[in-house]
Amino acid sequence: MSGRITLAEIAAEAGVSLATISKVLNGRSDVAATTRARVEEHLNRHGYTRRSTQQHAELIELVFHELESSWSMQVVEGVEDVAAAAGMSVVLTVSGNRHSPAPDWIEGVLRRRPAGVVLVFSDISAPHREKLRTRGIPFAIVDPAGDPSPDVPSVGSANWAGGLAATRHLIDLGHRRIAAITGPEDMMCSLARVDGYRSAMNAAGLPIDEAWIRYGDFHPGGGEARARELLALPDPPTAIFAGSDLQALGTISAARDAGLSVPSDLSVVGYDDIALARWMSPQLTTVHQPLRRMGEEATRLVLRMAQGAEPDTLRMDLATHLVVRGSTSAPPA
Repeated sequence: MSGRITLAEIAAEAGVSLATISKVLNGRSDVAATTRARVEEHLNRHGYTRRSTQQHAELIELVFHELESSWSMQVVEGVEDVAAAAGMSVVLTVSGNRHSPAPDWIEGVLRRRPAGVVLVFSDISAPHREKLRTRGIPFAIVDPAGDPSPDVPSVGSANWAGGLAATRHLIDLGHRRIAAITGPEDMMCSLARVDGYRSAMNAAGLPIDEAWIRYGDFHPGGGEARARELLALPDPPTAIFAGSDLQALGTISAARDAGLSVPSDLSVVGYDDIALARWMSPQLTTVHQPLRRMGEEATRLVLRMAQGAEPDTLRMDLATHLVVRGSTSAPPA
């Protein structure tokens, strides 16, 4: 037999009707789970994908594990801008945890049949990837939280360089006792930011006390709790690099509760450059992470794949840069 195997041949091989094959390809819910799994196995084996042009193909699905307004809205706006320019709408879904969507998410997206999916997660499971690819639904990850699998299209940012720039700024101001509050220890971006901190300290010949490195949760409460611990040390830091702007907000709160003034007594640098950074008092020195552009580029990537184009690269890391405002100064004499 020459040429590509037909849908009728796959139906015969799987022991189902051609109508059932069509239902599976189009995400219909009226197929038994065991039958669907068997059909998908045969489709995967023969590399068969079909790009849906039916109902709902004008949608881009954007998936978060949580909606933290000051951070996530920048990504949402980037996705919406590119989708609108292509004549599409965005449907927003909240599912799972920071590592991946919930197991039941995949059935919903297959029923919705969007033109493509943008996910804000560390990764997406192999079974989910295979189901999306089998149905011809392209996807990409916006991954400030993780390090996706090598075969997953993703758009991230230069986390190591951001941590380096934040710490160098504090060193250049004259600080020597510099602490870091990064994110959760099981997230690649947290580790990369603290690696940048370590590199800057090592390059300056400064000692690194492991007690100065704390792991938070990227939220204000985590930043406040970790900052209280740091400020209670016998020889507390004169500067703190907080691995997110929200943790920086908590750090400033802890400093004030301890009777310290920012930046006269304690300098604080954040990360992300969310809108709130310009409204804090003092305004926050922070590392700008291009969240809106990350959403834009991920959506462009998905739309190109939806048109049948292969991505030029599976991994795009956008540059970060330091924005100096009022929360940093020379250390107290």
